[in-house]
Amino acid sequence: MARVFRLACSLAAVVVCGAPLQKVTINYATRTGTTWPLYIASEAGYFHKYGLDADIVFGVHPAGIAMVVSGQAVMTNYPLEQAMIASSKDGSLIIVGSPYRKSLFALMAAKSVAGVAGLKGRRIGVSQIGDAPYNYAVALLGKFGLTAREVEWVPIGTDVNGRAAALTSGRVDATMITAPVYFRLEEQGYKSLANTSDYDDIFAPTVYLFKKTTAAANPLLVEALIKAHTEAIKRFYDDKAFALKSYLKYTHEDPAELERVYDRYAKTNTFERVPYVTRASVQYMIDHPVDEQVAAQMKKFDFRTVVDNTTVERLVRQGFFETLFGPGIKEEQNRKSRQAFR
Repeated sequence: MARVFRLACSLAAVVVCGAPLQKVTINYATRTGTTWPLYIASEAGYFHKYGLDADIVFGVHPAGIAMVVSGQAVMTNYPLEQAMIASSKDGSLIIVGSPYRKSLFALMAAKSVAGVAGLKGRRIGVSQIGDAPYNYAVALLGKFGLTAREVEWVPIGTDVNGRAAALTSGRVDATMITAPVYFRLEEQGYKSLANTSDYDDIFAPTVYLFKKTTAAANPLLVEALIKAHTEAIKRFYDDKAFALKSYLKYTHEDPAELERVYDRYAKTNTFERVPYVTRASVQYMIDHPVDEQVAAQMKKFDFRTVVDNTTVERLVRQGFFETLFGPGIKEEQNRKSRQAFR
């Protein structure tokens, strides 16, 4: 009997059978689909499976960076461009994987705005100058011949709901809004001028961001968090009902609107099964800086010192992704490995 019990323990993901769970805090910077796998991992018990008692805590940029640097959080799922800017300042952070391609992110405008070109000289709301909504807005403006200097930027200081309120109150003329929030604005007559999801050459992934010293001291913790997150991604694709239920527990959305988001995410494979950080995404961030100062900082920095795909590669060698997703994942593994930043 004792031998059978030990065998059962060895098959479990927890490092020591019966050992107390390791308490960790994870930041998430936005209440959007970006965070969906964290909700699923928490509700499905995947953190517990890998020996973790995880507390997921909301905090908009730059709170997530501050929490990781100070040790208040072990990890944050953060937009790549912000993670690269922060890590290039002092080299204390490390990017170990990229589980998410891009949001359904619309440039929403007041009813009086005819098109993107009509935003020249108008007010565009962002959470903070230099944050993800700012960067995506700049990228979309550029598709229509406008530069960041040709509009007035208004920092709102809150997340997507605050930006939506700024638009509906008339404080700004346009802002970047994620689904499903922008679905409701469209129903009210606000205009979706452009969407990042329609442009393959606009990269907007999120990454796992750790402090270097945390990752170096706890490599198994990094693995455990990626494993739990990846199991949640599989559950997302396999179990629509559970995915919707998990999301709705943390964020009150209209179930029908959230289902529209789910269907679009599932159809486009928004969540990465094998979360390598790609060369193309890193290069895009270097080529599209938020300002001249950041451009100089990014171009002189060697991102090989802060972007580290070795944990994902180790999980590939261990057969983790093949065991989880089946042998059909091998082609995707090989393709993503060839695209990986090194």
